[in-house]
Amino acid sequence: MVRGVRAVAGLLLGFFSGLVGLLVVVLARPAAQGFADWERRRIRRFLDLDSAEPTRPRAIRYLLVRAPVGLLGGFVLSWLFYGLALGAIAAQRIIVNGLDGIDWYDDVTATVWTAAIGGVLLYVEVQGIIGVVALEAKVARRCLGPSEAELLRRRIDELAESRAGVVAAVDAERRRIERDLHDGVQQRLVALGMLLGRARRHPEHADELLRQAHEESRHVLEDLRDVAWRVYPVALDSLGLADALETVADRSSIPITIHCGHHETSTPVRTALYFVVSEAVTNAVKHSGATMIRVDITGDGDEVRVRIEDDGVGGADPAGGGLAGLARRVSALDGRFAVRSPAGGPTVITAEVPCG
Repeated sequence: MVRGVRAVAGLLLGFFSGLVGLLVVVLARPAAQGFADWERRRIRRFLDLDSAEPTRPRAIRYLLVRAPVGLLGGFVLSWLFYGLALGAIAAQRIIVNGLDGIDWYDDVTATVWTAAIGGVLLYVEVQGIIGVVALEAKVARRCLGPSEAELLRRRIDELAESRAGVVAAVDAERRRIERDLHDGVQQRLVALGMLLGRARRHPEHADELLRQAHEESRHVLEDLRDVAWRVYPVALDSLGLADALETVADRSSIPITIHCGHHETSTPVRTALYFVVSEAVTNAVKHSGATMIRVDITGDGDEVRVRIEDDGVGGADPAGGGLAGLARRVSALDGRFAVRSPAGGPTVITAEVPCG
């Protein structure tokens, strides 16, 4: 109730300030910044809306755009006051005349009908007031921008969401490593142990069994290298992003064309770009049915952009585990991540990350 009264008072002041603001822009532009600052205090005090401190050009634009909003607010309130006045007159008439002076058919019927219409109009008025308050907020944010407090709140929310996403991504990566070790390396080591045990028990077949054990040990080393490479590629530090991505291309069963210039980036940024490309290539090889993958990495000194496109069947799910993990990884660096994969293809994955 108190908040509603404050909103009505704020819109009533806004009606007059809209007219005054228009006059200020037309007749006294040097005062526009000060008057716009007063408007900021009005909407913060009465409407609980916060906005940034205006510069002079922003103040002039805000006052010009806000003037029609103030007039609209005054129009809505005029109907509210008109309805309240009619209700007060009807109530006074009943009180003055008393129950004996009422025509129970005509007066009561008219009163009930008027009350029903008044209830509907009151609801419309309340929605109109809410709409004008929302319009005030939109104009303030569009013309003045969000306040520092609001920007900080947004940043805190983004960081909290990003932190939760990073924790989830780390847990998912640990599960994937455990699964790779269990299903790959561990199984091969068990087979290797069994072959060596059979060689000890059956010396007459030792040469063949040792040959098989040697072959199995080679596969174990390959699996260990694959797991280690997926955890973190050493080539990324020793050779750089371009050479690390060439290794990804060499290991892929689908031809990959990579265009990657030299970009001055931090280690976390290079790591994120590498895993975006690596995971996108892995998904394309497993699910897309593509015959070609193209990777383009460009930058302008402030941010680096990577674009991965394949000619597969499309239908990639951005909410899937792998792509969602990449989105969280990029978001943790204040970057942007997008997936476009219509049915029938092509699939295009893009990421933009600040260089620092």
